[in-house]
Amino acid sequence: MATAHSRPARHDSGVVVMATKRELEGQLAVVAGFEDPQAALEQYPTPPALAAHVIHLADLHDDIEGRTVLDLGAGTGMFTLGAALRGPARVIAVELDGGPLATAVENRRRVGTRTPIHWLQADATQLPLSIPEPVTVVMNPPFGAQDGQAGADRGFLSTVAAVASVSYSVHNAGSKEFIEAFAADNGGEVTHAFSAAFPVDKQFEHHDEERGEIDTEVYRIEWEN
Repeated sequence: MATAHSRPARHDSGVVVMATKRELEGQLAVVAGFEDPQAALEQYPTPPALAAHVIHLADLHDDIEGRTVLDLGAGTGMFTLGAALRGPARVIAVELDGGPLATAVENRRRVGTRTPIHWLQADATQLPLSIPEPVTVVMNPPFGAQDGQAGADRGFLSTVAAVASVSYSVHNAGSKEFIEAFAADNGGEVTHAFSAAFPVDKQFEHHDEERGEIDTEVYRIEWEN
C-alpha cells in the first residue's frame, strides 16, 4: 500500500512536486472559518489536518486527479480547496448559507488554486443539478446532534447515493451500523473506515469548554453510479 509520503503529484499550476499530507495541511491552514456560525446548521469548521488526511487518502485511491469532485455542505471551503489542490478536472461546492460561501470564495484567493471551482448556493439534500460524468463526493455533513436534527446526515447521503461513484464523508462516532446499512440499501459498499479526532473551539452557548474534541468516523463508500 502506498504511504502518505510516497506519491508525486501535479499541482494545478502544472508543476510536479512531492505531494504530502503535511504539505496539504499547511496549505489549508490559511482557510478562514465561520464568521457567524449557526448551531442549527452545525457549522463547525473542518480541521485542516482532518481535511488533508481525507483528501490525501482520496488522492492515493485515484479518486481526485482528473475527476469532478463535489463538496456537499461546503461551508467555508476546506474540503473544496483541499481537493482543488490535487488536480481535479473541476470542483463543485454546494452550500446553503450564503455567508460561509462568500468566505469560501475569499479562501480560494488565500489558497491560490487555479482549478475550476463552481460555487453553488443550494440545499445539498435537494441538489439542483445533474452531473453526467463520474463524481467523487467529499463532505462533512451535519451530524444531527442538535435538538430536532437527528438523522440530518441521511439527506446528504441520499444525494451522494444518487450522484457519486465514490464518496468520503465524516460522521459522528458510532455511525458504523447506520452507514453500512444505508450504503447496502442504496447500491453502495463501505471500503474503508477510520476514527478521527475533530477539535472544536467554543463557539456556541452549549459548549462548556474553550476547546473540546468530537469523536468522528470517516467512511469511503463506492457506489454503483
